Amino acid sequence: SMLTQSSTLNLDFVRQHFPALAGDWVFFDNAGGSQILKPVVDRITEFLYESNVQLGASYAVSQRATERVAAGSAAMAKFINAADPAEVILGPSTSALLRMLAQCFRPTLEPGDEIIVTNADHEANISPWTELERDGIVVKTWRVNPTTFELELDELEALLTPRTRLVAVTHVSNVLGSVNPVRAIADLVHAHEALLCVDGVAFAPHRRVDVQALDVDFYTFSLYKVYGPHQALLYGKKELLLALPGYNHYFIDDTAIPYKFQPGGSSYELSYSLTAIAEYFESLAQHHGLATGSDPIDRAFDLIQAHEGELNQRLLSFLRDRPKVKIIGRDTADPTQRVSTISFVVEGLSSDQVPPLLDAHKIGIRYGHFYALRLIEDLGLLPNQGVVRVSMVHYNTVEECDRLIEQLKGVL
Repeated sequence: SMLTQSSTLNLDFVRQHFPALAGDWVFFDNAGGSQILKPVVDRITEFLYESNVQLGASYAVSQRATERVAAGSAAMAKFINAADPAEVILGPSTSALLRMLAQCFRPTLEPGDEIIVTNADHEANISPWTELERDGIVVKTWRVNPTTFELELDELEALLTPRTRLVAVTHVSNVLGSVNPVRAIADLVHAHEALLCVDGVAFAPHRRVDVQALDVDFYTFSLYKVYGPHQALLYGKKELLLALPGYNHYFIDDTAIPYKFQPGGSSYELSYSLTAIAEYFESLAQHHGLATGSDPIDRAFDLIQAHEGELNQRLLSFLRDRPKVKIIGRDTADPTQRVSTISFVVEGLSSDQVPPLLDAHKIGIRYGHFYALRLIEDLGLLPNQGVVRVSMVHYNTVEECDRLIEQLKGVL
């Protein structure tokens, strides 16, 4: 039967995929880690009970294990629209993958070469690059305008020189929630013959990642924030990965990508479980009658974006009305401009005082610097114990948002 097209996300359908949501808690610290899809957990179990052997042997169980791990990489390549599954490197965390990338990148640099980082990134995409200063690499910082909270393109342009080799930037700040114009950044960086490394951790749970449309050279995010297991993904353009020195044993061929960047291989059961993430987004499009004639993953994220716009509107309009509250980031609810990661500070209150007031009501939020310590310092928010952050994702309901607002009324 023809499904009727619906542009409103069906939250009952969404939430039945997440067993953890059946309890009493409202989860509003999703930017630190999301709840996991039941089909992901099922596949972890399936792998461990049916195919938990080493890859690449001749016997049938090993062949099945090899196929399953490959299916995980292929599913992720499809999820981010990579041209080739070999461009998908899997590893334990975004922090670990960026450290690995910087170490492999280092031999390609000469003293005096320049790298640009921002002061708005999670530390994972800063330290691995600033530490190259020990080898004579010059590191410059692209700073957020402290008044508008924006990373401005003309500020980046002023930092770029013929010696710039790499620019490291976040797609969405995990504190500010603003969507940075990655394609425009990529075009500018490439015009200066440098490479772009993007941390997509705070973007990927909310919007479609299309590495080809963005024209990024490297792109990374954590799968445990995208409804999956504790694992992460690093995309690199194939010709760059082939040219980089590897991170694995000396006898692993330089053409063996992604394996030359995966010492010990990836976690097999977690890699296989990733097939269920891509399928979930496809099933969302299908359930809403949006899967025909275009990319179903794109359509699923259209639904998610619209729903997040509603959550943004709900929380931001409440926060804007409280005279003691200052929103740290764009105060627009427009879901093309920001994701539903919303940070604020309260006049007269230290940020660490707010979350405990919600604990008794079974609403989980958090305060702090969220590993974006440089940003919190530069905005002068460290003495205040950082910001209060509410990070909502598509499985959160307007009712949950209203529960939070009800409790915040007494606090703010």
